[in-house]
Amino acid sequence: MKRSRFAALAAFAALITLAVVMLGAYVRLSHAGLGCPDWPGCYGRLIAPSQPQAVAEANAAFPERPVHSAKAWKEMVHRYLASGLGLVILVMAGIAWAGRRSGLPVGLPTLLVALVIFQGLLGMWTVTLLVNPTIVTLHLVGGLATLALLWWLSLRQGRLFVARVSPELARLRPWAWLGLGLVCAQVLLGGWTSTHYAALACPEFPTCQGGAWWPRADFAAGFSLMRPMGLDYEGGLLDGPARTAIHLTHRAGALVVLLYLGIFALVLVRRAGRPVHRRLAKALVVVLALQVGLGIANVLAQLPLGLAVAHNGGAALLLLTVLSLVHALSPPPPAITEAGAAGPAPRRDAA
Repeated sequence: MKRSRFAALAAFAALITLAVVMLGAYVRLSHAGLGCPDWPGCYGRLIAPSQPQAVAEANAAFPERPVHSAKAWKEMVHRYLASGLGLVILVMAGIAWAGRRSGLPVGLPTLLVALVIFQGLLGMWTVTLLVNPTIVTLHLVGGLATLALLWWLSLRQGRLFVARVSPELARLRPWAWLGLGLVCAQVLLGGWTSTHYAALACPEFPTCQGGAWWPRADFAAGFSLMRPMGLDYEGGLLDGPARTAIHLTHRAGALVVLLYLGIFALVLVRRAGRPVHRRLAKALVVVLALQVGLGIANVLAQLPLGLAVAHNGGAALLLLTVLSLVHALSPPPPAITEAGAAGPAPRRDAA
């Protein structure tokens, strides 16, 4: 398979991953994470029970969690789509190994297979450990990591956003990597906020509670990684000060990311000698403004489901945009000929 076709397959897998991440957010935010109390089936079935007899049998088998058909179907559709993604990634890895002599990469596709397997385990533990927030956060981060790696694979193999990088622009490369690190940290904070049901711990903006900018907060409890096993965490168990600490940290992180990436984008626009760099910088400004706006709107509107899911999608888009900038500021990968010999990298200046 040619590198361009392999890149297209990676981009297709990334699109499926984005859908899985968004659907996972929808399932979690609509309180359907335990819509199926077992794994990998749903009430012991491959299809969520919906007929009266099937529902009665499921209720008898799981009396502690009666069937809610709508929630069960949400969870199972998410599992079906995630399973399809796993199959696509497995096929990609097989193609990569079969075509390794012609220059297809094998390291990253193999890593993606391992990551998807681990994601499956996290999905199982999410159910069996009753949406333990640490596990659910790791599951979200794993999904976004899968998305980022697939997009990176598509960028490098498809040679998207490739243009000559001047020495002046090359000096910005470490700062782009730092921006990517900040976005990853903020995504982790966002996941921690969501899985602890702390999104409305500060129901006001720009203040937090009752006009106070920094009310009482319990950071030790809010950021403890050790949560008791066997408890049902659906709806959250932390008290007010602990949730407030999580929310305030997420807000502070958002301010840091906004200032850093905003300044970085402005510097890049001024120094960019190629249209591709300038356009990516402008795209970063748009996505950054959209994500901050969605965060504020979620607080002011009291977390409507549509806006909350869109905020998760905005985080994914911000991650991909910064990753694209890192790629555009990096040396292009060597072109690989059909015979597998390395050739000079073609210059592609996006117009």
